[in-house]
Amino acid sequence: MTFNEFGLDARLLQAVEALGYVTPTPIQAQAVPPALLGRDVIAAAMTGSGKTAAFLLPILHRILQAPKLGTRLLVLTPTRELCVQIHEACTALGAHAGISCAPIYGGVGMLPQEAAIQRGVTVLVATPGRLLDHLSRPYGHLDRIDFLVVDEADRMLDMGFLPDVRRVLARLPKKRQTMFFSATLPPEVRTLSKEILTDAVAINVERKALPATGIAQAAYAVHGGAKNALLLALLKGNEVGSVIVFTRTKARCNRLADFLEGQGIPNVRIHGNRTQGQRSSAMADFKAAKVRVLCATDVVARGIDIEALNHVVNYDVPHVPGDYIHRVGRTARAEAVGEALTFVSPEEEAEFKMIEKAIGSKIERRALPEFELTHKPKRPAEPRKLDERALAQQKAAKAGKKKSPEVTTWGRSDGGRGR
Repeated sequence: MTFNEFGLDARLLQAVEALGYVTPTPIQAQAVPPALLGRDVIAAAMTGSGKTAAFLLPILHRILQAPKLGTRLLVLTPTRELCVQIHEACTALGAHAGISCAPIYGGVGMLPQEAAIQRGVTVLVATPGRLLDHLSRPYGHLDRIDFLVVDEADRMLDMGFLPDVRRVLARLPKKRQTMFFSATLPPEVRTLSKEILTDAVAINVERKALPATGIAQAAYAVHGGAKNALLLALLKGNEVGSVIVFTRTKARCNRLADFLEGQGIPNVRIHGNRTQGQRSSAMADFKAAKVRVLCATDVVARGIDIEALNHVVNYDVPHVPGDYIHRVGRTARAEAVGEALTFVSPEEEAEFKMIEKAIGSKIERRALPEFELTHKPKRPAEPRKLDERALAQQKAAKAGKKKSPEVTTWGRSDGGRGR
């Protein structure tokens, strides 16, 4: 099958050819035909399956066949990074057709976004929280929307965005075509889909979420204090190429990035406490291969598409199997191949076994002799640091001060919305 067989507008086919798309992926082959007919669609699509084009191509085609002024398509997505990526895909696919598109997310100024909304760009790609900020203003009207896509719906649930999604839906026209994509379909997501879809075509809704077939998976049993040293050994031994290293918390992400920098391994970091400018710059540098290592939390575990990503490393075992599947899905995208490595400390064995049970197979165990659990690490790879507040109090006491130093908590510019 080829993209020509869909009967898409010639301008879209021109963009498809320019992007190097040759054969539709399975989700594209299944979703595009009913969407072109105007049907609502609900699809369970694994990460890296090509679902962005699966919803953009048919909707852009329908927009081009019946052009009119105003914003026609709204895409809701949970994270800033995915918002930017979908915007880039929309811009590329609409490049020859005069399709205008704008991203709406937190952490950046509202004025350019306000201008795009007032101008009536064809497509808005938005995180729910920031979009609601705009909808609360006098110019915030989306009464010409004909098409809605809710992407990564289960992640919306994980991040607590479902109430915001419902508030956005209440501001949209009831008569519209809606497409609903989710990697998994927990009960809350199924309930939402029933609320917003009409006589929908269901694709893979009973599919069990599994890593892509092109991902080779392996695990290293290692003491928690030796994880930094193990990662360094793999990097210096060229066992690992371009890699995203996932940590469980923002603090651990920072400590790991600082450790690698101190060892002469250039890297960038992305997590929820980084400004949007820092996050965008880090992603751009990593995609351009200016650095080899991206240290990250799960904020980049969904949807982010990086060509030729060799490896994913789970520095920390994720708490739930679904997060493992999304993390490792950053590699082996679009039927490519890649490798996912997981560092498993004795304290994380139970969670790792839950992952193996969820995916229905045992994951290969590997070992480097110097990091086997029968040996203790020569030195802690991640030295413990005194709590900053305790350190400040100690300094104050030495100086003869009785009061503890003032501690300031810095707030987020977007009120915690649009992570």
